[in-house]
This record gives sequence, C-alpha cells and structure tokens, in this order.
Amino acid sequence: MDTDNDNLSDSKSGTSSSQAVRALLGLRELVLGGELPPGSRISELWVADRLGVSRTPIRAALIRLQEEGLVEPIPSGGFAVRSFAESEISDAIELRGTIEGLAARLAAERGVSSSLLNAMRDVIAQIDTALTGELTAVKFSQYVDLNARFHQLLADACGSALVARQIEKVTSLPFASASAFVMVQSIDESAREMLLLAQAQHRAVVEAIEQREGARAEALMREHSRIANRNLKIALQNQQAMSQVLGGSLIRRTGRPA
Repeated sequence: MDTDNDNLSDSKSGTSSSQAVRALLGLRELVLGGELPPGSRISELWVADRLGVSRTPIRAALIRLQEEGLVEPIPSGGFAVRSFAESEISDAIELRGTIEGLAARLAAERGVSSSLLNAMRDVIAQIDTALTGELTAVKFSQYVDLNARFHQLLADACGSALVARQIEKVTSLPFASASAFVMVQSIDESAREMLLLAQAQHRAVVEAIEQREGARAEALMREHSRIANRNLKIALQNQQAMSQVLGGSLIRRTGRPA
C-alpha cells in the first residue's frame, strides 16, 4: 500500500514538474516571439488556456521571467511585458565585456590547465571549420552554439566561482549574451569579415592566457564585446536584421528605461 502511495506521489510530482517547465518555456516563447507585445498586461487565465496548463505554474513562470527581466509587476496587480531601451542593452553588453575581461585576466594570471586550454583551442578549430566556405544558415547556427561554448569555457577558466556566477548573471540579462545578436550578421554584407574578426579575438585571448598576459587578455575580451554592440546598431537600423533577433520586438530605439 505504501508503495502505491509513493508511486502516486511521484506521478503527481512528475506532472507538476512537467507543467512548470511547459509554463516557463511557453510563456517565455510568447514574450520573445512577440505574441505578448511590450507593455501589455499578461492575463494568467489567457496564458493558462493558451498553453494548456493550470494557473499555478503560470504564476511561478511569471516570477521567473521577472527575475530574468522580461516582465515587470504593475501597480494594478499582475505583470506586464517589459521593453528595453537601446542604451540599456548597450550597457548590459558593456558590463558583460567588463566581467569577461576580468575573467580572462584572472585566467592568465592564475594559469589554466592544459585540458581546458585544449578545449578552448578545439572550439576555435570547430569555428574555423564552420566559417569555411559559404556562410549558410546551418553554419551560422553552428557558430552561435560554438561561440556560446567558448564563452562558457572562458568563465570556467578564470578559477573563480564568484566571477563565474557574475558572468552567468549578466549573460542571463535580456540581449546581453555573447550570441544574442550574432544572427544579425547573417544578412550583413560584412558578415564574414566580422565573424573572422571575432574568431581572431578568440584565438588571441587564448594565446594571451597561455602566455600569462593578463592585461592583454582583459583588453581583448572587452574589445570583443563591442562586436555585439555593433550588431545591436545594425539591427535597430534594419527591420530584416531585427527579425533575426529573438525578442527583437521588445527593443526600443532610443531612451533610457523608465
């Protein structure tokens, strides 16, 4: 009898967990996909019906999206979809570059294991392969994944759990991650040139870390983040480019956040 009760409890727990995940992923997609426009109040009842889940996981998902910065509480109660000023996103990218620069300097000054350096070199080699030949949509997608992997390895290389946590926090800010605007380059005539520049910076950072050149490694990573700011400006000037940005409908062209 106890076993039956345990199985029933596990089944309920599994269902609850599944609904929570579905609610979070589904609500995030509704926001980033533009189905819930900036400034709109989010109806829990509508979202629950739209996603086929109960309202309880929807409430939990809203709190999670508030932590991620995609929604905000409103005075009348409930939540509304946020919008983001160009300047706010630019600041977030600059902040990421600053913290990743610190991570690169610490990695160079403290030293990195040969296995981790080899892992970074391996990602660089895979990016070289992805950038060979015609830049297809598949290759851009590969680049996005590999670029994210490189930045994760850099966070691991700094030897500081504190700094790694701060990198995780800043890259979770809307549009602040290293890959947020990479797909913008897929319609840019200078795409290959910019991707090759970014790749050259990847390689130079690893070399600086290996040679224990902390100041150079830091400067390279801070400069590297400016490519994302360039892509942000391209997206804001070109509707086709903006369509390549997940959540692009949430971005305002000018002004500071209210």
